[in-house]
Amino acid sequence: MQALRDTPTDRDTHRATSAQPDLELVAVPRDESFKVWSHGYPYRTVRWHFHPEYEIHLITATTGKYFVGDYIGNFAPGNLVMMGSNLPHNWVSNVPHGERVDERCLVLQFDAEFVARATAAFPEFRRVEPLLDASRWGVLFSPETGAAVAPVLRDMLGAQGLRRIALFIELFDRLAQGAGPVKLASDAYRADPAHYAQTRINHVLSFIGKNLSQDLREAELAALAGQSVSAFSRYFRRHTGVPFVQYVNRLRINLACQLLMAGELSITDICYQVGFNNLSNFNRQFLLLKEMSPSRWRAYQQLNAASRNESHDAVHAAAAPG
Repeated sequence: MQALRDTPTDRDTHRATSAQPDLELVAVPRDESFKVWSHGYPYRTVRWHFHPEYEIHLITATTGKYFVGDYIGNFAPGNLVMMGSNLPHNWVSNVPHGERVDERCLVLQFDAEFVARATAAFPEFRRVEPLLDASRWGVLFSPETGAAVAPVLRDMLGAQGLRRIALFIELFDRLAQGAGPVKLASDAYRADPAHYAQTRINHVLSFIGKNLSQDLREAELAALAGQSVSAFSRYFRRHTGVPFVQYVNRLRINLACQLLMAGELSITDICYQVGFNNLSNFNRQFLLLKEMSPSRWRAYQQLNAASRNESHDAVHAAAAPG
């Protein structure tokens, strides 16, 4: 069933169909299968964008317009939509200029490889394949389904270990049992990531992602984009929501966290491997983003791992014959 369409304003139509979407880099932690998080409004990812990962998006506050492929509609709390790989999307809230909303939505993101592994491990998961196929056009779930999955998504925010997987399966069980979702984008619409990637900003973001450990200078990226440094600086901030250096530092610290969890490299080695050229700056940026030093962050992760191991040992001891 095709969703009914509002008559869009000229501005809405231009935003949804004329502008090229930006590439969003979704950083799923190395020791996790998917990313679940929340954000407020305004927020840096609130823009016309796409990513290779599937996304389930639940609005918890505000009303406004949302854009999925070539579809434009109205949203309110309880709006639950699933987007397939590389499908452009955006939610624009009706919030007065200067006001902020602490939590606007809950977001779940996962890639096709995870879905393939889940299906191989659990044949029952094939039941959701029609839903995954339909999500290439975006699908809107009923308000009842939105209300049913809201507590599951919220529990996922703080869940750890196998509990996250259990909640993921429960979420899709509720999606599969809900009333039939409504397809959003038109039948003729096709996501075209190769075409999107030809845009200037996506070329730059892709280059940053591939060369994160190298020396990245704003002047060189400006030249890559064919702009002056000042024009590039304004352009980059407009599309990402943050200055160039802050954007790169965030990606590098996220990569450093993955390497710290792996536990194979020293902090000094990690510093240079992720692209920082001195340890003091690495420590300063890490403290700024994570509110603790790299050594303390690793120590907490080791404590967490030890706790899991002790729990597993206790379970095996209790199950062992006396």
